[in-house]
Amino acid sequence: MKVKSLCIYPVKSLAGIDVPHFRLDDFGPRGDRRWMIVDADHRFVTQRRQPVLANVATSLVNGEVGIRIPGEGDYVLAAGDKRVEVTVWRDQVAAILESGPASEALSRYCGEAVRLVYMPDDCFRRVDPERVSAERRVGFADGFPILLVNQSSLDELNSRLEHKVDMRRFRPNIVVEGAPAWAEDAWARVSVGDVRMNLVKPCSRCVMTTVNPDTGEKDPATQPLKTLAAYRKMQDGVIFGQNAVHERAGSISVGDLVIVPEQEN
Repeated sequence: MKVKSLCIYPVKSLAGIDVPHFRLDDFGPRGDRRWMIVDADHRFVTQRRQPVLANVATSLVNGEVGIRIPGEGDYVLAAGDKRVEVTVWRDQVAAILESGPASEALSRYCGEAVRLVYMPDDCFRRVDPERVSAERRVGFADGFPILLVNQSSLDELNSRLEHKVDMRRFRPNIVVEGAPAWAEDAWARVSVGDVRMNLVKPCSRCVMTTVNPDTGEKDPATQPLKTLAAYRKMQDGVIFGQNAVHERAGSISVGDLVIVPEQEN
């Protein structure tokens, strides 16, 4: 098995960026979901509520995050001085408000007042202690630093769909190829390049999988979620992919070998 592709998401719920490699730091893939969008109540906003966010492109150049908003233009994000408390799922965490005009432009695009916020290095958002005993942290990702998926599982799902979908619907960080469909259900640990990671929770799926990443529109037939729910509904919900926590910092590149411990010998 090997890594087929890698992706990071500089701003939670905006379009991702395919990359040839990334470095894992304490938060996860470096630069991944350190920015987020919040509403007037400082609660997180995603494609679940604003599917048009799929049309907002992101870039990452020399450590600076840029966004391209349709009809509004290009903006480089800069954190200001004002700190606020924001809510992402059940967590209340410290964040810094964006200081430039990007939030106003994004508000016009979304049709509601929103703000971009940044998670600073001194913020510690704890990974679910019921799943991970070590005190590990995560950025603004839903719950865990890394999402790993299997290309064969998407291929199998697509064999059931009238209209095929691509992997962007599932927003992974790491896509693996060379394993049978749904083999990842049985993996507890994997080594990817020089990084060991624990697969701590199957990834439960929601209406965001129905958003077309090319149009920002939800599928009226709720596909592929409807089909997936018919045969992939488990205790944790409708499952596609595995949430992972890395054991230490390291680097991962496209083409790296992916080894399940039982296969090491």
